[in-house]
This record gives sequence, C-alpha cells and structure tokens, in this order.
Amino acid sequence: MAPGTRDRVLRAADELAYVPSPAAAGLATGRTSTVGVLSSFSSRWFLTAALEGVESVLRSAGYDLLLHNIGDPAARDWFFSMSPMRRRVDAVLAFATGLTGPERNVLRKLDVPVVYVNGLRGLLPHVGIDDEAGAASAARHLLLLGHVHIAMISGNADDIVGTISPRRAGFESALATAGASTDLVVVDSWGVRGGIRATEQLLTHSTLPTAIFTESDEMAFGAMQALRRVGIRVPEDVSIIGFDDHEFAAAFDLTTIAQPVREQGAVAADLLLDIVAGAADRSTETVLPTRLVVRGSTRRVGPAASLEHGVDENLDTAPELGRPVAPSAGNP
Repeated sequence: MAPGTRDRVLRAADELAYVPSPAAAGLATGRTSTVGVLSSFSSRWFLTAALEGVESVLRSAGYDLLLHNIGDPAARDWFFSMSPMRRRVDAVLAFATGLTGPERNVLRKLDVPVVYVNGLRGLLPHVGIDDEAGAASAARHLLLLGHVHIAMISGNADDIVGTISPRRAGFESALATAGASTDLVVVDSWGVRGGIRATEQLLTHSTLPTAIFTESDEMAFGAMQALRRVGIRVPEDVSIIGFDDHEFAAAFDLTTIAQPVREQGAVAADLLLDIVAGAADRSTETVLPTRLVVRGSTRRVGPAASLEHGVDENLDTAPELGRPVAPSAGNP
C-alpha cells in the first residue's frame, strides 16, 4: 500500500473510531485471543481472587476471558453436552471442580491446552497447593497447644470440590503420627451453613471437643456462629482452625492455613501461555506452599470448664469440654 493511501486509511479509521474485529483476526491467524475459565461459582471468594491473578497476566498478553459456571447440575449438563467453548478459546483454565472421565474427554476434544487449578489433583498440567501438608500443619498446631480431643468438620463428598479427601487425609495422618486420632468427623456441605449444621451435630454428643478443624474457613465461620448461639466461647472453651485464609478470616480473628489464591491464578495463566507458545510441556505440576496464620480463635487448652453460663435454654444440658456427661433427652 502506497504511503499516501495508508495515511488516508488510518485517518478514516480514526475518524470512524474503527476497531479491528477479533473474529476476523481469528480467521486469519487461527487464534481467538480468548482463554476459557471453567469453575463453580459456589466458592466465589476463591474464584474472584484467583481471577485477579489470571487477568493480570492475560491482559498484558492481549487475551480476553470467557467464563463458564458449572456450579449447578443444569449448568454442568448444558456445558458438557453443548461444549460452548469449541472454536471460541485458545486454551482453558479449569478451577477447583471435580471432573468425571466423560467430562475430561469433552475438554480434550476441544483440542486446546487445559491447565487444572487448585483441587483437580492427578490431572496435568496442574497448579495448586499441598492440601495434605496444610491440613497436617493445622493438626500439629492444635497438638502443640495441648489439644487431644479434636473434632473435624469435613466437606460432603457429593460437593464436587476436589480438596476434601486430601485435607482430611493430611489431618488424620498428622494426628496418627503424634499417636493421636479422631473418630469425631462430621460431614456436611461446603460452606457456612454446612459448618453450622455440623457443629450443631457435634453439640448433640456427650463429649464436646476442645478443638475443631474445618476443611474451609467458611465452614469455620458457621462453626463459630453455632457455638456462640449456645454460649460456648471461641477460643476460651473451644479452639477453631480453618483452611484457606478467606478474605473475611481476619475479621473473624480466625486461625487458618493460608493458601496463595491470587498467585495460583497468576502462575496458572503464565503456564498456560507458555504451553500455547510451545515453551512448556503438558506434564507440569506446580505446588505452591501454604502457611499457618495464627490469630485469636485458637489457644492452649486449659482445665475443662462447665458451660452452664449462657447456654441456650432449648438445650437440656451443655457438655463439658473434653469430658463425658450423663445422657439426657437432648444429649444422647
């Protein structure tokens, strides 16, 4: 194109506020400049923080995001039956959601790189944390504080998250190594309401633990709420430790195992771009460290104290910490 013609075209484009069509560019290059993100929106705090890291990397590389929620059965069925990402993305980031064999096959048929993030263990390439080691740190923290009667609130296996079994395994392994164990594991849904229900179930036992480990901070929030309702103090009566370092964990003064959420997103996005560019293979496993964050919800265990003060009048009796009490109608 002659210089004069080129100048006139550029002036006309500027006057008309012309923007090149990504679709047209994609026809020419075979690229869409879009990365698909697959996640359950049930863990919105995690997804929001992780996407900050993803977006910071992809934006500088000129990529857009196409976000799909598979957090409910209808959305999940639609996504894996319709495969709406086909020919619309150059790569996929799959966040913290369990995938069946047929679902993984759908992603493979997209014929684009896929990087699995956080809970999707055993699938490569993968970026995440060592859930077992983090949960083991939680167990050791409680043991060092002198707790021996420790309960655990675990996520429901039907909630497809992918981090439940490793955290439970790590916690129980650390207790076993120290010569302790817990057979007091209560399972409920992953979230605040699940934490409330699980703690209410613990309150029906004849012995109340001196410490509780929850597999997520949101479950810990629910546990703290349920205990407060019946006059049981945290940490004076029961210590609680969570997992994640949720954005509200500091506000609840919750001791927790922190995972680097934003960094996981950024590292996963960098890895994905490297694979797209042919600079990394698809067998990469990146494990980021967790760390214990001690706040005010745990403390050294003291002598068991009666919890008659402040107990909800609907409860026949309140269990003493770490001690059995005589069964009653509401306390089997």
